[in-house]
Amino acid sequence: MTMIDKSLSARAGADKDWWRGAVIYQIYPRSYQDTNGDGIGDLAGITRRLDHVARLGADAIWISPFFKSPMKDFGYDVSDYCDVDPMFGTLADFDALVARAHELGLKVMIDLVLSHTSDQHPWFVESRKDRTNPRADWYVWADPKPDGTPPNNWLSIFGGSAWQWDGKRMQYYLHNFLTSQPDLNFHNHDVQDALLDVARFWLDRGVDGFRLDTINFYFCDKQLRDNPALPPELRNDTIAPAVNPYNWQEHLYDKNQPENLDFLRRLRRLMDQYNAAAVGEVGDAQRGLQIMAEYTAGDDLMQMCYSFEFLSREPLTAPRLAEVLGRVDDIAPDAWPCWALSNHDVPRHISRWGLSDQAARAYATLLVCLRGSVCLYQGEELGLPEAEIAFEDLRDPYGIEFWPTYKGRDGCRTPMVWQHDAPHGGFSTVKPWLPVPAEHLARAADLQVDDPNGLPAHYRRVLALRHEHEALRKGTQGAVEAQGDAIVLVRKGGGEEIAIAINLSDRPGVARLPFGDGTPIGQDLGMVAPKPDGTVELGPWQASLLARKTD
Repeated sequence: MTMIDKSLSARAGADKDWWRGAVIYQIYPRSYQDTNGDGIGDLAGITRRLDHVARLGADAIWISPFFKSPMKDFGYDVSDYCDVDPMFGTLADFDALVARAHELGLKVMIDLVLSHTSDQHPWFVESRKDRTNPRADWYVWADPKPDGTPPNNWLSIFGGSAWQWDGKRMQYYLHNFLTSQPDLNFHNHDVQDALLDVARFWLDRGVDGFRLDTINFYFCDKQLRDNPALPPELRNDTIAPAVNPYNWQEHLYDKNQPENLDFLRRLRRLMDQYNAAAVGEVGDAQRGLQIMAEYTAGDDLMQMCYSFEFLSREPLTAPRLAEVLGRVDDIAPDAWPCWALSNHDVPRHISRWGLSDQAARAYATLLVCLRGSVCLYQGEELGLPEAEIAFEDLRDPYGIEFWPTYKGRDGCRTPMVWQHDAPHGGFSTVKPWLPVPAEHLARAADLQVDDPNGLPAHYRRVLALRHEHEALRKGTQGAVEAQGDAIVLVRKGGGEEIAIAINLSDRPGVARLPFGDGTPIGQDLGMVAPKPDGTVELGPWQASLLARKTD
């Protein structure tokens, strides 16, 4: 039996719904653990530290890109989809990582960047040679307007026009991100087939699913129509910083095209052969929830998507949470969200919202109580704040472009801190690619993970609570209500219903649960029991969970 046959056979009887309610731990490989002394994390480092993730209680890991790349956007500019960049190791290292993860009961999801490649990818090198080569139509090329200007008004997320002139073809090519990240032409079915082959390559190596970068950017309007202006009152900096004119357009034609659904169905059919799952990143400031609903509807599209509602700078108060979840119920009642508070693209939520450790515990409890799956970002369980990076240490082209109004994404990408008294926090024996902030050392894993009262212990307990109760993991969710600063909701499933109240403020308050008869759960987490009528007095950042059996 071949490796591929064994892979398919092993997964044939697996739980097809393993992703539903799963807790996915995101690993940014450059910054997790360096094992070869070059100051950059690697796949062997991830393997070495998988016990930390398993002990936390996560169900899966999501590994940000580790493919061959010139690293102008740190791996999100792929030059070879089917090989490991030497800075991260080898395919053998990846196979060892997958094997160890599976031994520990962890699923492995990898970050597929399908909307664009590096300009050094062989496909683009061939495509730009002339207008008649076999891959001439694999990227989005367009003639200039009669005056030589770009074909339309589309803008890049990294600033300026989304079109770059190429003197070889005497045409412009589309780049929604850096000029070195040309966009693939998904209207060409050969491109779709090639990308499905990429997915198949990694599924055959044992991966359990994908995080799909910029999932709504795959197709652009075939007619290349101009985007309309966006009224100033509708602009926000959820996707791009406020200094970027990208926010001044309504992105009707450069992304979010209906043709994308057919490609996603093709990808889903492939994944279903392997019991694999995907979570898509929806990058849209105005219609993120609507797109999430479209992309996860039914059983033939993506299993999960996440938008940026919980990743924005706007504090996640009880009224705002109720408003967002109310819109999910209205727009996407059947969608399966994947909620995250931090990731590699936004400031860490500890700093973004100015949270104390007590508040961080409340938000961790909130995440595991919501309907949907959950993404945790490395270091979140340690309570790491956003790092302040000096301009001379910046590596992110986004931050360099818009400094100092926008400082880029390096502040959330600094190395993990494993040992408080080791050089560079135990991440590396040499100077890391980004500095390790001194204030992070006081939150190193060795100082916290065995502390029964520490933040990592709280994460372990709430994740265990989620695993113990099917209602929290896979159940339905009733209407979500803001009662002052408290959020109140009910989850049902597995023969029980759980009433939940969480105070999302530093002030004491009173909430009323929908019922008062039941068994308090989570009291080892400092949760308080309600009165028989369901009334509960909540201290600052305190929660109350009450479970009762159902028919």
